Amino acid sequence: MQSWFRPLAIAVAASLPLVAQANNRLSVYAWAEYLPDAVLAQFTKETGVKVDYATFDSNEALYAKLKLLQTSGARESYDLIFPSSYMLSKMAREGMLQPLDKSKLPHLEQLEPSLLDREFDPGNQYSVPYAFGSTAIALNRDELADAEVNSWASLWDSRWQGQLMLTDDIRENFQMALLTLGHSANSQDAGEIKAAFEKLQALKDNVLLYNSDNPRMPYVTGEASIGLIWSDQAYKTQQDGMNLEYIYPEEGAIFWVDSAAIPSNAKSADAAHQFIDFLMRPEIAASIIEELGIAVPNQGAKALLPAEVAENQVLFPSGETVAKGHFQDDLGDEVLAVYEEHWVRLRAN
Repeated sequence: MQSWFRPLAIAVAASLPLVAQANNRLSVYAWAEYLPDAVLAQFTKETGVKVDYATFDSNEALYAKLKLLQTSGARESYDLIFPSSYMLSKMAREGMLQPLDKSKLPHLEQLEPSLLDREFDPGNQYSVPYAFGSTAIALNRDELADAEVNSWASLWDSRWQGQLMLTDDIRENFQMALLTLGHSANSQDAGEIKAAFEKLQALKDNVLLYNSDNPRMPYVTGEASIGLIWSDQAYKTQQDGMNLEYIYPEEGAIFWVDSAAIPSNAKSADAAHQFIDFLMRPEIAASIIEELGIAVPNQGAKALLPAEVAENQVLFPSGETVAKGHFQDDLGDEVLAVYEEHWVRLRAN
């Protein structure tokens, strides 16, 4: 998903977690602007558990940091992380997560059933969904009032030379290219992946920048008027008053689910369970949705939202739009290595 820096009233945006002490500290590693200060403060007030908050800007960065901590014998650990679906599968497969104790999660029943028991975590053995959203096309209508853009393929038009803002994300870029070629967004075929690489090479002249630290900011500053963006960032930008259109491409948007999970070496697993359940309380989930524009799959929360939020198609797309979309699957290490090899070549050029 997303990341950019902000002041945190009670959080510490550090590169390494603190060592938990007697379960009175919770070390969280998540995307930035993902948990409101007020929510963290309320949790601490209710439980006495202080939250130390560090941020990552990609699932790959999350994986690398957690793997290092778990294999190096470091005293530090994270107690709660928020990987996206495909990375969650990889971490579970490699024994990097511990099973959840659902007896400690009484608010689990509040979650949207359609996002439970998904293929990336059957039975939700290791995780519960915290947020979901999509990656699609952003268009500043004040700058490009007459532009007709309705597909991923539209981004290859030469009129966008040097103008595109793309996310700095391997899977999203390759999924976009694969879909324009008529292939599966989760292709494991080496030939198709190579063809997608060549397709992305052909897009290079149109690319202004790759940004996953703060992908909405180039639109806000006027640096870019067209490109990729995440649904929550599009919603927030619209709420700030910008005429930014969020376009679901005809080939299907890219959908993602971020889930709360507890690393296998967590020092404060009990506090992590407490925090997960706290986040699933309808009033807490509703406050997160309203403040951050993150779509939280909580049935009770949605009932508490104003109609203009609950019915917003950027945050909560129609069933038809979701059905047409593409979730990110875990492709396995060998296939992912092929993607990474091509990605390094793409970025090096």
